Amino acid sequence: MSALVASGKTKELYTTDDPKVLRVHYTNHTTAGDGERNEMIPDKGAVNNEISSLIFGYLNQKGVATHFVKQLDATDQLNLSVKMIPLEVVVRNLSSGHFQKRYGTEYLQPLSRPVVEYFFKSDELHDPMINDSAAEALNIATEAQLKTMRETALKVNDLMKSLFKSMNIILVDFKIEFGITDDGQVILADEISPDSCRLLDADTKQSLDKDVFRKQTGDMMTGYREILDKLKATLK
Repeated sequence: MSALVASGKTKELYTTDDPKVLRVHYTNHTTAGDGERNEMIPDKGAVNNEISSLIFGYLNQKGVATHFVKQLDATDQLNLSVKMIPLEVVVRNLSSGHFQKRYGTEYLQPLSRPVVEYFFKSDELHDPMINDSAAEALNIATEAQLKTMRETALKVNDLMKSLFKSMNIILVDFKIEFGITDDGQVILADEISPDSCRLLDADTKQSLDKDVFRKQTGDMMTGYREILDKLKATLK
C-alpha cells in the first residue's frame, strides 16, 4: 500500500512496491507569487503530467539522464527516488521576468548567449539567487555537481529549443531541478511543463505558459493544451 512521502505546491509523492521508485501525482493546484495565489484549475494536473512525461521521454531518448520512468495514467507517473538538490537552475534565452526587472532590459530582448542562473530553494527566504561559490560554501552542492548541472541544463536548452522551434514555439526560459541517485549520479528531476517554462507562439508572441495565470490575461489552459497537442503530434 502506497504512503504519502512528500507534498509540494502542485505535486504529491507516494511510495511504490519498489523502494527506488516513487509515484508522482500531479494536482490541479496552480500557484503564483510564492504560493500567495493558489487556485484549482480543472484538468491542469493531467495536462502537465502528460506534457512533462513527453518531454522527459524525449530527453531520455536524447541521452539526458532523468528520473522519469513512465507515465502511469492521466495524472500520475513513476519516477526514480532521488535526493533533491535544493537549487533551481534557470536557463534564459530571451529577457523576461525577474531577469528583465533586475537588469532593466527590454521584454524579449535576445541574449547573446544562454544565461544560467541558480536559486536556493527556500520558501522562508523566497528562493534567493545564489552563485556557484556560495552554493559550494554552504554545502548545497559540490563543484562537480554544479558543473554537471550547468552542462546538463545547457544541453536540455539546446534540445528543447530545437523541439519547440519545430512546433513554431519560442523557448524564452525555463527552470529545472536535479536530484542525486543512490550511487551519487546527478540527474534531471522534478518536472518540465508550462508551469516551469516561458513559451511563446513564434508568430503572435502570445504566452502559452503560466505567465497567463500570473498576469491574469486569459485562460491559462488554452496555451497548455496547445503545447500538449503539438508535443503529441511531434513526438508520438
